[in-house]
Amino acid sequence: MPTRPFFKKILDRLEAQHPDAWTELRFSTPYELLAATILSAQCTDARVNQVTPSLFARYPDATAMARATTDDLEPLVQPTGFFRAKSRSLLGMAQAVVEHHGGEIPKDMADLVELKGVGRKTANVVRGHAFGLPGLPVDRHVLRVTNRIGLVHSDDAEKVEADLCAGLPPARWTRASDTLILHGRRICKPKPLCDRCNVRSDCAYFRNLGPVATRKRTTKHAGKKPR
Repeated sequence: MPTRPFFKKILDRLEAQHPDAWTELRFSTPYELLAATILSAQCTDARVNQVTPSLFARYPDATAMARATTDDLEPLVQPTGFFRAKSRSLLGMAQAVVEHHGGEIPKDMADLVELKGVGRKTANVVRGHAFGLPGLPVDRHVLRVTNRIGLVHSDDAEKVEADLCAGLPPARWTRASDTLILHGRRICKPKPLCDRCNVRSDCAYFRNLGPVATRKRTTKHAGKKPR
């Protein structure tokens, strides 16, 4: 398990590379962020941001959405994909918020994950960005980046969340997740842009890539006469 100083060193460098790190979902209330995050499953934030203005104009809060039907919601959220399942999740979430929480989005993790369509990742997004509470959402970008660097060694999202939280003070959890997500979208893609990465000198993936890259260059130029 890497030490806390190593975690800090890596996140300091990544935050310097991505000073604008923050959720790219547009929202003005906890309800809006929760609904947008549910819609973001298997969909880009940019596409969700195109859909939510009309959705929130018609259903500005959980109380309004709880009175809708899936037939009402499906046409509005169809562009985000999996629209039938997402419509059921939105409606179930809103009805539970009205029935059990007086129409207000709960802050507690245990209450959030009881809502339909809400897992730990979504709950952490809402806690960290809408309520300013410590939360470290782990998505596919966080899993890829942290495993490549060597901060963690697991594909289990809950274990990775626990390992990262143990390595960083709570005040850094949300920003760390946002930073890792942006790094995964911009730099550490499935085909990474290692030459643009601020932490490649400390990255296990880059260190292991070095000999491979050298062998490829040697093979490519083998047999060529020097000019």
